[in-house]
Amino acid sequence: MPSPLEFQETRTTQTQQLIKQHPFACIVGHTQKGLIATHIPLLQKDDNTLLGHMAVSNDVYLYAEDGQEVMVIVQGVEGYISANDYPSKALDHRKVPTWNYQVMYIHGKIKFLNEQKVKLAALGKLTQQQEQKTNGEAAWRMADAPRDYMLGLLDDLVVCEIHIQNIEMISKLSQDKSAHDQAGVIQALTQRGNTKLAQTMQAANKNPSNEG
Repeated sequence: MPSPLEFQETRTTQTQQLIKQHPFACIVGHTQKGLIATHIPLLQKDDNTLLGHMAVSNDVYLYAEDGQEVMVIVQGVEGYISANDYPSKALDHRKVPTWNYQVMYIHGKIKFLNEQKVKLAALGKLTQQQEQKTNGEAAWRMADAPRDYMLGLLDDLVVCEIHIQNIEMISKLSQDKSAHDQAGVIQALTQRGNTKLAQTMQAANKNPSNEG
């Protein structure tokens, strides 16, 4: 059985693409309260930094310390693969079900920022990225809302940066199967409506290089 290490993705373009496509990530930390976790939207500010924000009532802000190590989990596409999806199963019956998926584990140190200008700039970047994807030229802008209203909301928020120390991305997309079986899986996923996983598999297996 293949080791998950065989599905490691090391290309920077792919790790950055995953968090751009799936920004709603989980932050996990060990604190005086024990293990805590929260989901917040993140963006990659630069090669070494993730940027996000959370409520000041969030346990991560209340119990994690500046500079504390955390793990960020980014869940990408995923889906069940039936043994029946492999055309070769009819020939040898040596196939079993599995799960295809993309996931990324980012280790880093968290830092909290409370300055008003920093909050405005961070929220602007986070909002702009999502609004452009959602509404294009009709994107909502922070300037559309009254300034005093926006400033009032900032009191309930804190910005966080996560300074990246290590990234591990697993991209298990039937790379260990024949091209014929890969095509069978893609067809089955498409028929079941999991087009995102099917398209990701198709793109990945057309360009299997794992060089950064």
